[in-house]
Amino acid sequence: MAVGLSGFAFGVTSAGSGLSVWQTCALSLLVFTGASQFALVGALAAGGSPLTAAAGAFFLGVRNAFYGLRLSQSLSLPRAVRPFAAQWVIDETAAVSLAQPGRRAARLGFAVTGLTLYVLWNLTTLLGALGAEAIGDTDAWGLDAAGPAVFLALLAPMLRTTAERAVAGLAVLLGLGLLPVLPAGVPVLMAALAAPAVLYVEGLRRSHAEGLRGSCRDGRSDGTRQSDRTRPDDQSRSDDQSRSGGPAGQNDRAGRAGRVDTEEERR
Repeated sequence: MAVGLSGFAFGVTSAGSGLSVWQTCALSLLVFTGASQFALVGALAAGGSPLTAAAGAFFLGVRNAFYGLRLSQSLSLPRAVRPFAAQWVIDETAAVSLAQPGRRAARLGFAVTGLTLYVLWNLTTLLGALGAEAIGDTDAWGLDAAGPAVFLALLAPMLRTTAERAVAGLAVLLGLGLLPVLPAGVPVLMAALAAPAVLYVEGLRRSHAEGLRGSCRDGRSDGTRQSDRTRPDDQSRSDDQSRSGGPAGQNDRAGRAGRVDTEEERR
């Protein structure tokens, strides 16, 4: 259901940005990655150049290459099939395939998920494009906001950790802050700098925390070694006192003298 609504929203958004029905369908058939498609038509609708729009879509689609590296190991498809299977490497197919217990099940999950989503996405894209063309001006109906709204709805559940939320928040700030001063489409590219910035800060924080833990461990180790060194010294001092005239030595000699007097009385 979510994929169908997303495809329909993309068709409406693409037609509203000025692309024809066949251009919208060709983009959906050839690209087949929702985030990149929405970024491309969004940049074009904002007046950005095709090169800038394509660059933003490319950077958003890079993550699929990492999915492909992982899936190539779990699926182990023949070389002749890999170029065609690469078209279906998206979030959903990667998640379904990697969740399977064996290679056969992973291949079946990849094929069924990829085929189902590919057909459903392209059919709903066609319906959205035809519907947008039939109603005319999509801005008048407020349908130009359908694409960004669906994109945010798909993105929100993926932000599970604090670092991911920080990346999203910083990207929003960069995009909105640079929108008035940069050409259309460029703020999207600049917003991509949020990820390395947050990762750098997160790395510094972890290094600092590990340094503090290491200092605490070293402090405890020094204390243990100090106590270990102290106990033998105390023992040696006690032995010295026993041999010398210290309190322990005097008590020992007094005890021996008492025993001798008792033995003499018995005799």
